[in-house]
Amino acid sequence: MVRVKINQLKYLSIITTENENNYTMRNLILSTACGLEPENIEFFLKSLRKFYLEEICFLVGKKDYKTKIILEKYNSQFLEINENKYDVQLKRYNYYLDILNKKKYKNILICDSRDIYFQSNPFDYDYKGDINFFLEDQKIKNCTHNSNWLIKAYGNKIFENLSEKIISCSGTTLGTLEGMKNYLTLMIDCSKKYKYKKKLKYLLTFRRDKAGRGVDQAHANFIAHNKLVKNSHFYQNLDGPIATVYHLKKLMFNKNSELMNSKNEPYVIVHQYDKRWNEFSLHVGRLKEKL
Repeated sequence: MVRVKINQLKYLSIITTENENNYTMRNLILSTACGLEPENIEFFLKSLRKFYLEEICFLVGKKDYKTKIILEKYNSQFLEINENKYDVQLKRYNYYLDILNKKKYKNILICDSRDIYFQSNPFDYDYKGDINFFLEDQKIKNCTHNSNWLIKAYGNKIFENLSEKIISCSGTTLGTLEGMKNYLTLMIDCSKKYKYKKKLKYLLTFRRDKAGRGVDQAHANFIAHNKLVKNSHFYQNLDGPIATVYHLKKLMFNKNSELMNSKNEPYVIVHQYDKRWNEFSLHVGRLKEKL
């Protein structure tokens, strides 16, 4: 397991046995910004800080200078890591678990950052599970990428067992401290046991197969649909609190340019908006003007 060096982690205080009894647990959002465009990270943070004032921690690379300035501007903690940007998507779970093992939190959201913005406080919702998964609007078998990741990591038999299931998005997962630690432990264990099988040309030349970058999706769906974490809950894309919009069948915006679910309620989080930019550009522009 990857270990966090305390002096690398800006502002994140570590709980000790001496002050633990006097500590009020707070919520935490964990995300990653290694090698990403600072402008997208700022939109994430600016929309979030409109509603949420508790703790945020990002994983960043040593050369993400502009991003670190933005993180400090919005009172966000960050941890500098030395990982290839193509490896971070899978290795982030090790760092997240190490952070949670060093400090106690009430609830935790782990999420992507480049393609997310917030419409309210993500913790002001009555979630049902100790770990909560958020579905897309497509079956695994109908998505080329998700099918490839699952087949290359788990084989055809497990793929066939899960192929009719709706895709669960690994880019947004929310749970209690215990639920999240159990989930992260499983993600790490699965990534060790079920490795993505690279194409022969990459094996022979010892190169990275970039097609496997998103294999954490396979692990997340294997865990979620097999209910390996106790008291887990699925939220539908159409009427749940989080919109994963790439496959979302119907987009509805209110007069304030907020994306609405089928219950006529604003989604808490909007994810993958860049994949439907023609439909979102006007509304995102309006939202940015109000921040």
